[in-house]
Amino acid sequence: MKRVLLTGGSGFVGRALAAHLARAGVEVDAPTSERCDLAVPGSLPAVTERGVYDIVFHLAAWTRAGRFCRERPGDQWIVNQHLNTNVLHWWRDHQPQARLVAFGTSASYPSGVEQREENYLAGEPLADYAAYAMSKRMLLNGLRSLRSQYGLRYAYFVPSTIYGPGYHVDGRELHFVYDLARKIAGGARDGTPVVLWGDGHQQRELVHVADLVRWVTHLGVRLDEGTVNLGAGSAHSIRKIAAVLSRELAYDPALIRYDQAEFVGVRDKLLTIERLEELWPGRPTTPLEVGLRQVARWAEAHLDELSSAGR
Repeated sequence: MKRVLLTGGSGFVGRALAAHLARAGVEVDAPTSERCDLAVPGSLPAVTERGVYDIVFHLAAWTRAGRFCRERPGDQWIVNQHLNTNVLHWWRDHQPQARLVAFGTSASYPSGVEQREENYLAGEPLADYAAYAMSKRMLLNGLRSLRSQYGLRYAYFVPSTIYGPGYHVDGRELHFVYDLARKIAGGARDGTPVVLWGDGHQQRELVHVADLVRWVTHLGVRLDEGTVNLGAGSAHSIRKIAAVLSRELAYDPALIRYDQAEFVGVRDKLLTIERLEELWPGRPTTPLEVGLRQVARWAEAHLDELSSAGR
């Protein structure tokens, strides 16, 4: 792998992936939205002047944490359909030699079924996330169709919740890990009570961003087609995650209160990762406590910035 195109390079995962590839000596082209609006047909060919790519990492998506998916489903559907279709169209016409590595979403899995790859397109996703989830399903269908007709190579990864230091704070609602870290760090600094959403027993699976980029890079160059869940293999309650952050931030978790009237999304999330374990047994994995310690230290250093983006 010598040259890659990376869409979504300004996002949390995109920046981590670009840095990881650069350290490995890979030439990374990550056009910004100002240079290349992926929702506009024909915007990508201008970035091919220096030659061909070995891999296209397609991370770009139009979504946000919190209530965004529930409140703007129509806009999400239209923007993401344009974005994905334009990237796949460009890939077929201008870079067919490249392997395309794309990201799906665990929100595409319907409730009530085991979250393994063969169930990804089965049933209806949760209504609050349906527009975004279905656009990601359509992306997979597009990849399969281009593979079938033109022999193009692809890998489609479905990550669990991604966390780690260096989160991209942009003034919008925070993803839950960073919202917890913001509230607990603020409570520890100011001596104020902390209120978290839900009852605290909802389960979340967390994958460290450093692990994710290593897995994606390693597996992305080896798969010619197929879907792979990228999960940690275990989930943790919000109460446990809050307790670890509280310990790291010197806050008494007994002072935390839970507001069960607030929106918490899917109750439980845990991906089945048998295929990942078959493809790469013994892969590097960051222990949860280590990753949350990094998040806690990062949140302390960026508390004012995080506070401006809180829910």
